[in-house]
Amino acid sequence: MENFEPVIVAFCCHYCAYTAADMAGSMRLSYPANVKIVRVPCSGKVDTIHMMKALEKGADGVMIAGCLEGDCHFKSGNTKAARRVVFVKKLLEEIGIEPDRLAMFTMSAGMGTRFAQVAGEFTEQIRKLGPNPVCAGLQARKSAGKVA
Repeated sequence: MENFEPVIVAFCCHYCAYTAADMAGSMRLSYPANVKIVRVPCSGKVDTIHMMKALEKGADGVMIAGCLEGDCHFKSGNTKAARRVVFVKKLLEEIGIEPDRLAMFTMSAGMGTRFAQVAGEFTEQIRKLGPNPVCAGLQARKSAGKVA
C-alpha cells in the first residue's frame, strides 16, 4: 500500500472553489494531481447520489468545495451541501465505509492557497485510510471471475 495514490473527486462550485483552484494553478501552487475537479454551478447542486456514485465508481475520497458561509451566490447552496455531507457521512458509516472519505470545505475565489492546502491535506488523509473498500471488493470479485 506504500505506492497507493488515492483518486479524489472534488466537486467545486463555479464561483468560489473552482476559481480558487484556478488561482492556485495561476500562483503555481502545487496540489496533488490525483485531485480530479468537477465544476458545478453551486455546491448545493451536489446531491447525495453524486457523492455515493463517485465512491462507487472508484474515487477513494470525495471533496465538496463551496463558497464561504454567508457568501453563496445562490443564497444557501453551501449550507444545503454541508447538511447533505453530514447525512452521507452517516450513511457511509452505516454501510461500513469510513465517513472520513467525504469532506466539505469552504473558500472564497481568492483563496488559491487554501484550495491547495486542503487538497493536499485531504489527499494525505485518504492515503492513510487506504484504497476505497468498495473498489477493493469489486476487484477481488472480478479476479475470482464472479463479476463481468
